[in-house]
Amino acid sequence: MTSFNPPAQDIAFILKDVLRLHERSEPANYEMVDEDIINAVAHEAGRFCRDIIAPLNTVADQQGCTRHADGSVTTPDGFKEAYQAWVESGWGTLPQPEEFGGQGMPHSLFTVIEEYLNSSCAGFTMYPGIMPGAVATVLSSATDELKQSYLPQMVSGEWLATMALTEGHAGTDLGLMKTTATKRGNDAYSITGEKIFISGGDHDLTENIVHLVLARLPDAPAGSRGISLFLVPKIIPDSGETNGISVGSIEHKMGLHGSATCVLNFDEATGFLLGEENGGLAAMFIMMNAARLAVGVQGLAHAEHAYQKAAAYALERKQGRAMGDRPDPSQAADPLVVHPDVRRLLMDARAFAEGFRALVLWTSVQIDVSHGAEDAEVRKEADALVSFLTPVIKAYGSDRGFETAVNMQQVFGGHGYVTEWGMEQIVRDARIAMIYEGANGMQALDLAGRKTAKDGGAVAQAFFAMISEECDAAADDLAFIADPLAKAVHHGEAAAKMLVEQAASDPQDMAGGAYAFMQLVGTLAVGWMWLRLSKVAREKLDAGEGDASFMDAKLATARFYAEQQLPQCTALRHRVKAGAGAMMALEPEQFLRV
Repeated sequence: MTSFNPPAQDIAFILKDVLRLHERSEPANYEMVDEDIINAVAHEAGRFCRDIIAPLNTVADQQGCTRHADGSVTTPDGFKEAYQAWVESGWGTLPQPEEFGGQGMPHSLFTVIEEYLNSSCAGFTMYPGIMPGAVATVLSSATDELKQSYLPQMVSGEWLATMALTEGHAGTDLGLMKTTATKRGNDAYSITGEKIFISGGDHDLTENIVHLVLARLPDAPAGSRGISLFLVPKIIPDSGETNGISVGSIEHKMGLHGSATCVLNFDEATGFLLGEENGGLAAMFIMMNAARLAVGVQGLAHAEHAYQKAAAYALERKQGRAMGDRPDPSQAADPLVVHPDVRRLLMDARAFAEGFRALVLWTSVQIDVSHGAEDAEVRKEADALVSFLTPVIKAYGSDRGFETAVNMQQVFGGHGYVTEWGMEQIVRDARIAMIYEGANGMQALDLAGRKTAKDGGAVAQAFFAMISEECDAAADDLAFIADPLAKAVHHGEAAAKMLVEQAASDPQDMAGGAYAFMQLVGTLAVGWMWLRLSKVAREKLDAGEGDASFMDAKLATARFYAEQQLPQCTALRHRVKAGAGAMMALEPEQFLRV
């Protein structure tokens, strides 16, 4: 059965032909990007993940991580060697700051590697995947002394990091946390409390681990305004002493068994303030937003991996007979791929994966622009778009990633339910993405409330206007995607206006329609990418350039998306309009069975 095969051709097409990264001169680090660099990332990074990381996937699921009697944690067989190979390869340093040993390349290129890693072995990826956000957080909020003491080792991969937010009584509502921080006589603080669900909380991959911990000072204001952020190392570099951190247990999870998800106990552990006192949430949001975008990429990766397995199976497995002309009448049965419903499942997976891949890569470029463009107004506009799309990429991407994994499991029939084919592992691994880094319902509320209603829908309408403008400019031979997309945009514009009105008159109605709005924006955004992909594919075909079969497949998949996905925007608009009325009709106790 096929393992992971990097979609290098598709990624190179998006980076070179659609986004044209090698032709950009701004931000400044794009001047380093040429076609050779793009090909190296698309092909060589893919080969590394396929050959070194992908073989870990099954053993990671079967073995999991082990907490020993002394509190230490070991990872599955092969993880230490693979991580050392990862460090030596230098792929992890690609987007990191040059002043601390990184390569300073655009974030958009590392997004490709994130997808490859997650498709290969999501459990392994949980360890190095957090590092770009962790480095960015320390870089933006630490003192110069802390930067010099920690960033070189974090950038190189000598040390790994965690994001320690969650407590047993406080999930998404971080204002309820109880972990305390008490100032000592020097620059250090004493951190005490318990954190749960800490990915990579302990392991045997690196000697030191840099925990970024949210805690509350004794005189802090109540709620989220009273949270501070601290850097709490497993081993204190200056003295070499082991800090007051212990692993209470490893969570027994549905999936991602290769990731050590720990309960961490902080017992007067030494920590160092990042940013201002009581300003921890703002500092941590740098890391949280990076993680949310990465979770969307994780959804894409699960969809791509599941699709590859299902497509190969559908071509090999013979079941039933085709309606109408049969490919080989001498055979007792035909391959699954001849059946329209199997094609429906495969085409839906393909349309999501290829369209969403283009969306996350386009958004990654906007992240680079928001940080490095010379013009302040350009940076501001890009940042607004990234902020608007972050909850969409996290929630829509992880929703559809899990849905796609389940649908690809369906292609296998009963074989998809048994372990040996690997499909049920992808489903289990994909499920958590809809929950962590802010449950998807909270992401939808963030999109509807803070990202749309709060500014009167200005950014949302600007985003829809971009899509509408490209629809209007599309050539006649792209009408098959441009026309239904233009109609769907009108539903998005109307839905955004409804949310703004609901926020002013009845915020509960706005909250009730938030999830449908998130799905609507996601569906439109992927449709927009399919318009762009189709435009380039058509140009290539007309010019006789590139792989004609590849370009034909792009246009066929775009047509499928136009016919099968974009019509859902009509229903989603009506769900936004319905608000929360029927959702809130029952009394709380009526939900209980008696």
